Amino acid sequence: MAILVGLEHSTEYRYDRPIMLSPHVIRLRPAPHTRTPIHHYHLHVEPAGHTVYWQQDPFGNIVARVVFPEKVERLKVEVKLVAEMTVINPFDFFVENYANAWPFDYDPLLRHELEPYFEIIESGPRLMAWLADIQRTPTPINDFLVATNQRLHHAIGYTIRLDPGIQTCEETFERGTGSCRDTGWLLVQILRHLGLAARFVSGYLVQLTADQKSLDGPSGPEQDFTDLHAWAEVYIPGAGWIGLDPTSGLFAGEGHIPLACTPDAVSAAPVTGYTDKCEVVDFQYANIVTRVHEDPRVTKPYTEEQWEDIRRLGRKVDTEIETLDIRLTLGGEPTFVSIDDMEGAEWNTEALGRHKRERAGVLIRRLQQAFAPGGLLHYGQGKWYPGEPLPRWALGCYWRTDGLPLWRDRELIADEHRDDGVDATLALLFGERLAARLGIGTECLTPAHEDWIHYLWREANQPVGHPLGAAISG
Repeated sequence: MAILVGLEHSTEYRYDRPIMLSPHVIRLRPAPHTRTPIHHYHLHVEPAGHTVYWQQDPFGNIVARVVFPEKVERLKVEVKLVAEMTVINPFDFFVENYANAWPFDYDPLLRHELEPYFEIIESGPRLMAWLADIQRTPTPINDFLVATNQRLHHAIGYTIRLDPGIQTCEETFERGTGSCRDTGWLLVQILRHLGLAARFVSGYLVQLTADQKSLDGPSGPEQDFTDLHAWAEVYIPGAGWIGLDPTSGLFAGEGHIPLACTPDAVSAAPVTGYTDKCEVVDFQYANIVTRVHEDPRVTKPYTEEQWEDIRRLGRKVDTEIETLDIRLTLGGEPTFVSIDDMEGAEWNTEALGRHKRERAGVLIRRLQQAFAPGGLLHYGQGKWYPGEPLPRWALGCYWRTDGLPLWRDRELIADEHRDDGVDATLALLFGERLAARLGIGTECLTPAHEDWIHYLWREANQPVGHPLGAAISG
């Protein structure tokens, strides 16, 4: 059961004077590999008069390059999107056999392609001491990633840090606390020291309050929440990029919407650019999530008011059906077998056969006599199943419930067992008379012809000397 949420994110700066802005790079569009379905996305930048160029950076992220030709007194960046919060199993992946257990060596070509994601930038004493406590015995890769992520989660406390930039790994270990970007970058360096390709991720985190309180453990946020967030991704052969969030100690799920994934955290900043010298006199920031649509589910079924609306609509429909005298019937195709050939293939396993059509014709006439003496018989095309060369046939009988006949003279119904001498000339005459009775022109008549290409194809597929080929060519 999906929940559609609308996310509105805006950032606005007001300056103390008119200034020039350099081209700004905005990394606020969901990355191509996001697993959370995005139904709508819109980026809005103010003031007007700018030009937006959508591009892909060297790492495949979709970024907007915004050019401002005139001086401005404010800058506003606003994102609106609709995401489908369908539950995602973060362990739904396969791993190459050689990477089933850590430690392992990447395929040489793959390692060459991932080279930027192995770069080790920090090797301070606290970081190296933390790494020294990791056992190097072979461990299933899933277990190893879970344990490493959770160990870091318990070692570093989360804090909201408004200072710009990212702490070094040593600062984060020394303080024992860090923001999401600090622990995300720390996990990237840890994974690279352990021989795993890793990258920094900037994105949105959407957390919805649970329908019911948890019986064991935390229940999550008290109200729906969203904000910019940061975490790490590790590349495992066969599985691809896997998100790890050290802030929660969990794998990334449907609430994690990646925006920019880069080898260096600086390259994933949501907005980058320069301004003339100025002061910011007012700064506004908002991140709002709203539930747009929710399907009823076991933990949150229909309310009594919703049930009453459903019942009220049902009564209204019933009234209209009764007023319009609409009558519905439910029936199925009759299943029958031959009384003298019950074991034949056409009555058990095959779709068609020599006698099935003949017996069906007899049955439909008997049904007409029993239920609808004045009924109209209709012989037409039935279902056409894939793999079968021709459509099946369908025989129908239609009548009026008030007893008035739709057809009176049974002799005028064609019988495939006799030749009534009907040809194309009579068919044309009938069509013209019918058009006249209906008050339409004869130009509405469309001649029908046999598919001669089909018969040529059949002839070409017959062996030399086959009677069908001789009959067609003759």
